[in-house]
Amino acid sequence: MILNIFTDIHNLLLGLMSAKAVHITELVLIGVAYLGIFAVLGLFLVWLERRVAGFFQLRLGPNRVGPSGLFQTIADALKLVSKELTGTVKADKQLYKIAPYFVITTALMAMALIPFSQEIQAFDINIGVFFLISVSSIGVLGIFLAGWSSNNKYSLIGGMRTGIQMISYELSVGMAVVTMVVLAGTLQISEIVELQKSGWFIFTGHIPAIIAFMIFMIAGTAESNRVPFDLVEAESELGAGFHTEYSGMRFAYYFLAEFVNMFIIASIAVVLFFGGWLSPFGITDAIPFAGLFWFTVKVIAVIFIFMWFRWTFPRFRIDQLLTLEWKYLLPINMVNIVLMALMVWLGLTF
Repeated sequence: MILNIFTDIHNLLLGLMSAKAVHITELVLIGVAYLGIFAVLGLFLVWLERRVAGFFQLRLGPNRVGPSGLFQTIADALKLVSKELTGTVKADKQLYKIAPYFVITTALMAMALIPFSQEIQAFDINIGVFFLISVSSIGVLGIFLAGWSSNNKYSLIGGMRTGIQMISYELSVGMAVVTMVVLAGTLQISEIVELQKSGWFIFTGHIPAIIAFMIFMIAGTAESNRVPFDLVEAESELGAGFHTEYSGMRFAYYFLAEFVNMFIIASIAVVLFFGGWLSPFGITDAIPFAGLFWFTVKVIAVIFIFMWFRWTFPRFRIDQLLTLEWKYLLPINMVNIVLMALMVWLGLTF
């Protein structure tokens, strides 16, 4: 059904313009659609975070603006749009202004590879996992530049912590992903999902897959700068950390990118471990939009775990953060990759 809608739009455009113009128009429409998804997704996840926080703290959460406070984040967005874009006199103007766009652009590029269903995926290439990891690692530059260019001691400390934290935990994220790539035997994201029709990798990969999932969740939390790994923007220590000097929409870019990055990490977890858009009952292909429904349900479940972390664990010290990565997660990851490779070689997976 979804594929038929896309085909009808394509045929309609072909009747109005040349093939080259149709191609350019479709690229523009896809870009606009993903920008809309980016904005709506960020607003929804902010609302969900507040509701989950209220649940864990035994309070109501937002409940005034709209049903169940659903329009509260829209009101907040309008407030940010109307705010003046201020900055410091001593800031490096060019780097200060361009830094937020690194975060937004890399998040959008990563979202293009996320398969929302069998038909809804903007960019599917045979090195999809490699491309996704590569693009995601560029986002750290936006945070580092923000801390450096603001010429603020708190921002600078937040930016330096970025280099330590995110680059360190990228190793664990990457190695956890490589563990599942060894099991799948391909880097193409759509193929990884298709291979799980006979069973999700979290089950067919046995203990190495479970270990990889646990490490991915821990390292993914650190990569998205969320509690208990929020040293980059520790409010009680650094004001707002790397984006202390940002206001208005520039601040909103960082705020939205944090939640969209959480969605991207959750989506990667769903694709690698829980079958992507596949139904647990094997009926994905039989019902229209079933794939999109199951993908959404799985991603929200993983996002809930991330939010659960935030309202459960206290913030790590910097030495604890580095000890966890270099003394524990990295060695376990290396052993786990070898274990998975042996299992695949010996044919011990289901």
